[in-house]
Amino acid sequence: MGILNATPDSFANQGEAATIARGREMIAQGAHILDIGGESTRPGATPISPVEEQSRVLPLIKALAGQGVPISIDTRNTSTMAAALNAGASIVNDVSGLTYDPDAAPLVAGRGCRVVLMHSRGTPQTMQELANYADLVAEVKAELAERIDAAVRAGVRHENIAIDPGIGFAKTASQNVELLRRLSEFTTLGLPILVGVSRKSFIGKFGGESDPSRRVPGSVAAALFALVQGASILRVHDVAETAQAVRIWQLLAAKPNVMGSGAYGPSGVQGQGPWPS
Repeated sequence: MGILNATPDSFANQGEAATIARGREMIAQGAHILDIGGESTRPGATPISPVEEQSRVLPLIKALAGQGVPISIDTRNTSTMAAALNAGASIVNDVSGLTYDPDAAPLVAGRGCRVVLMHSRGTPQTMQELANYADLVAEVKAELAERIDAAVRAGVRHENIAIDPGIGFAKTASQNVELLRRLSEFTTLGLPILVGVSRKSFIGKFGGESDPSRRVPGSVAAALFALVQGASILRVHDVAETAQAVRIWQLLAAKPNVMGSGAYGPSGVQGQGPWPS
């Protein structure tokens, strides 16, 4: 899953035309999904209106839909989900796990689209104050299970759900490491696992690199470890580097094509086709 951020504070944002070109480049490099976001939800980020968010993401979605891979909209706002799906997206990736906006779960259910439920707590302004766990993995699993159950009760098809343990969201650097080390425990939830570690601050802390753009080696190492632990989808900035590393890992480990092309089919039709497994 290639990351395309259209937020002014993103180190990956270079303007609309350059971002569209980058999306096409990611597809050529082996991305099977493009994840487009217009609101920063990193710790401490300031919220923006759905109108502003949509002004950032809709031109990208319209330009990149129909390029052979599904488009994922990274948002917690129902109106942005609806507008993005209308524009050509087929996956909703919600950092709040469909809890931020009460209309989100019914919208996803009604559209029959795939959805990623991520674990977090609070808001970008409060999440790092809520990183208190008696048993990190047990609590994150339980809270994800609650979100899965709520989504299914709202009408979301179970097979359309993937989960994300939320690396960096309401987690300390050490807790991020523990989650990755114990990622295999999340496979008991019976759903595909998405992991986003790309260029995150814990890699900078433990890898000794303050510049996010220079965290590619650590990001690739963490991504490969996540695959070994059961991840199905890797959300990354550096598609070419990660795809090459995955191919060599698969070759040496004699693994099936974990992220093989065609997992979604050429059209990425909403609600159809399996998640990668």
